[in-house]
Amino acid sequence: MFLNSRDLVDEAKDYHLMPERRPHLLAFKTRPRCCTSIAGLIYAVGGLNSAAHFYAGDSLNVVEVFDPIANRWEKCQPMTTARSRVGVAVVNGLLYAIGGYDGQSRLSTVEVYNPETDSWTKVGSMNSKRSAMGTVVLDGQIYVCGGYDGNCSLNSVETYSPETDKWTVVTPMSSNRSAAGVTVFEGRIYVSGGHDGLQIFNTMEYYNHHTATWHPVASMLNKRCRHGAASLGSKMFICGGYDGSAFLSVAEVYNSMADQWYLITPMNTRRSRVSLVANCGRLYAVGGYDGQSNLNSVEMYDPETNRWTFMAPMVCHEGGVGVGCIPLLTI
Repeated sequence: MFLNSRDLVDEAKDYHLMPERRPHLLAFKTRPRCCTSIAGLIYAVGGLNSAAHFYAGDSLNVVEVFDPIANRWEKCQPMTTARSRVGVAVVNGLLYAIGGYDGQSRLSTVEVYNPETDSWTKVGSMNSKRSAMGTVVLDGQIYVCGGYDGNCSLNSVETYSPETDKWTVVTPMSSNRSAAGVTVFEGRIYVSGGHDGLQIFNTMEYYNHHTATWHPVASMLNKRCRHGAASLGSKMFICGGYDGSAFLSVAEVYNSMADQWYLITPMNTRRSRVSLVANCGRLYAVGGYDGQSNLNSVEMYDPETNRWTFMAPMVCHEGGVGVGCIPLLTI
């Protein structure tokens, strides 16, 4: 039955005036929407050099930026600290580099890049040292999930407020997860796969930040860690990673209405430690490791044609970079 205009106005008033009821109003009308057609600049942050192999190597402070319209990479101001397995987030047109590994120890430090001044500034540190964590932005807050502190995989989650420059610990995940795929999808934080030091997972759970609770959903078709995760339109995509015996090119997509996963066309290259980012209605798989060498190559996925196409390779990076996209409108 269709709602009349008065019913729609009443629903909108309930949503805005009673935020505690929002978890119970998750109809299609109240789902957060975002535009995926806006072009942005893709930043590749930190990572490893070409001499690095699977277990070791030199961490980098190098940063470069990709213009998908021009299909061109350019170098920009390096970070103050070398960081591989670094978390990257974009808030209010600023790029945050969070934690990571400097070649000797795991980091809790954070620095932020301003593209207008091409400069980095240090901000408040996390409560925990962590690398290989998942990093996302939801309602203007940065969330980091899991990771590795140098001793064990973590289930802890903390959130950062740019306004207060403070990190706050929130509800932990149900599993310890390092090198998991993390993305915001339909207003929730989804964490997929990863490992706890003993086993690699195919499980997935999501975080409802209104109720501060985690909930399990359908498992991926493949167990994997060090994979890429991103949402685009009404779907969530996973690609690449490592399943414990093989480096993967396999990609899959999640449909929340059916709570099911489906295979899509695999990437052209096997990629572990790959970063996946949505931009201008496309997905970009950046860098990674194919089982023999670190990669500077980039592939673009078009959901309309279900095809992966090589783009211009990175010029300064090899290996697992952190990736963030700054919309051109904010620069």
